[in-house]
Amino acid sequence: MTSGGIGRSVSAWAAGAFALFGGAAWANPEPNQLNMTKGVAEWSPYAMHMVALWVCVVIGIVVFGAMFIAMFRFRKSRGAVAEKWSHSTKLEVVWTVIPVIILIFLAHLATGGLTSFADTTNSEMTIKVTGYQWKWRYDYVDYKGKGVDKVGFMSKLEETSNRTRQLKSNLDPAKIQVDGYSTYLLDVDKPLVVPTDTKIRFVIVGGDVIHSWWVPALGWKMDAIPGIANAAWTKIKEPGVYRGQCAELCGQDHGFMPIVVKAVPKAEFEQWLAAQEDEAKVQKAAQTAQTVQAAPAPAPQG
Repeated sequence: MTSGGIGRSVSAWAAGAFALFGGAAWANPEPNQLNMTKGVAEWSPYAMHMVALWVCVVIGIVVFGAMFIAMFRFRKSRGAVAEKWSHSTKLEVVWTVIPVIILIFLAHLATGGLTSFADTTNSEMTIKVTGYQWKWRYDYVDYKGKGVDKVGFMSKLEETSNRTRQLKSNLDPAKIQVDGYSTYLLDVDKPLVVPTDTKIRFVIVGGDVIHSWWVPALGWKMDAIPGIANAAWTKIKEPGVYRGQCAELCGQDHGFMPIVVKAVPKAEFEQWLAAQEDEAKVQKAAQTAQTVQAAPAPAPQG
């Protein structure tokens, strides 16, 4: 292939990549979207991330600054002559001790953060999350020390996005919006409703293959593995709708199982939960009545 052909191929690939990924990245622009999501929960690794980032920036400035000064100020064309010495004990001590101190400092932050994240005790609520190909199931286990009676549902990609994503649908993804926010492949038919200012424990499992439940605004993601129950927690400070995705390649429709968490004030959540429990009782009564009607009549005696 000629150089011109190679250039055209590279340009074509670059244009294709921008069309596929660039459009998705800029569909809903937000401030600082290239950085880690700051998070809306009580615990978030954002602060640790920023400390580590600035430590790396300072190290990079010092290292590359020294390198460029050595390259341009002390180059041979300017008559510089290399020093002839084997080593400096003082310098070796300095560039050994300082990195060790930095690593201990970062390890202390990371250990403290992971310890806090792993502590799911004193939770006020428990939700079981089960990953399936290719949807999520949410079961409300308890709330404020009391068991929740049969409140659970499947949550899957909402129907408009599902129709639009099909080949030859001729539907425009850009038209799928909520209040000006593009929700193509980002919305579900039933969101997970949770209360704010409540420590919520998530028990996360896989129903078939490995999935990963990830909502960036909550500050963590957790694998959903068949046969293993992983636990995590969050305490959302602000009401709102927070979106995520399955973060583990799990099969054909991996890219079409979004997550939507709707955080509402406690009073509103308790009303919603009570309505869901009442609906579950009505459904259970109807199923019991159908079972009784379908049961065969007892045979006559004698």
